[in-house]
Amino acid sequence: MSSADPTLLTLVWGGIILFAVYAYVVMDGFDLGLGLLFLAYPERADRDVLMNSVAPVWDGNETWLVLGGGGLFAAFPLAYAILMPALYAPIIAMLLGLVFRGVAFEYRWRTNRGRWVWDAAFIGGSFVATFAQGIVLGAIVQGVKVDGREYAGGWFDWLTPFSLLTGVAVVVGYLLLGCTWLVMKTDGAIQERARKLGWVFGLATMASIGAVSLATPFVNSDYWDRWFVFPNALFSFVVPTIIVFIAVLMFRSLKVHHHEYRPFVLTLVLFALCFVGLAISLYPDIVPPSISMQAAAAPPSSQIFMLVGVAITMPLIIGYTAYAYWIFRGKIDPEHGYH
Repeated sequence: MSSADPTLLTLVWGGIILFAVYAYVVMDGFDLGLGLLFLAYPERADRDVLMNSVAPVWDGNETWLVLGGGGLFAAFPLAYAILMPALYAPIIAMLLGLVFRGVAFEYRWRTNRGRWVWDAAFIGGSFVATFAQGIVLGAIVQGVKVDGREYAGGWFDWLTPFSLLTGVAVVVGYLLLGCTWLVMKTDGAIQERARKLGWVFGLATMASIGAVSLATPFVNSDYWDRWFVFPNALFSFVVPTIIVFIAVLMFRSLKVHHHEYRPFVLTLVLFALCFVGLAISLYPDIVPPSISMQAAAAPPSSQIFMLVGVAITMPLIIGYTAYAYWIFRGKIDPEHGYH
């Protein structure tokens, strides 16, 4: 690929980062959702099952967060330099939440008397990390103040009603992911409760998607043009229609007891469609409303150099991730682990 293809290179890197972020959201999303679901499963034995259902894979899920953040830094350094000071507080909160839940994941097995402390840390860390991710999303979508090549806003520009709305939306979305994961991985009373909660958080997720979608065109006039001007208007009609169709299938699958994998897979599709809608809204910007992907991109020679590394490492990451999920497929047995 020659230096005469900077637009294509930038689109490729944008696609890589979007895929990495999506992979992180759905993979780490369900185990963050399980941390939140601890509140719905107060019995120690049930919480042990919830935690054991993700124990073999949860560490690897966060690989995608590193790839997404590292890819942004390497391929779009200007965007990274602007977004980081704009979002220091929620990003640090997210990382601290992930640290707390990671420590709690290991330490709750080492004590009986103090287990409630680590359970609380697991729940709290999961909520803080999830809510902070939603706030980061909302803060980017609503726009970042830029002066030249620098962030020009204040410390708390990220804290708005819209970013709080997206924070809530991500929380209920992860709870839905956690519920459908439990439907797939457990049996008996745990699975039955997850099916019922899946309906609750599924409805809350659809309501949140609707609320965020209705609010988005009003936080930035550019979104109104991108959504309702031909040819994007076609996508603005098709994507929500497909989202509703997938949601109906998901709700129906939650009612059918022999459909155990389908609710989780359909929830992944639902999240993918939301990412498509997000991409339609943001493109061609990477730091709305003033920094485009092309303006923020690294030189083509640097992008090509890094693309070689990604071409080697990404298949390896996908390969070992798929292998881990395959090895630990099936139901989790409370007494004997996976079977």
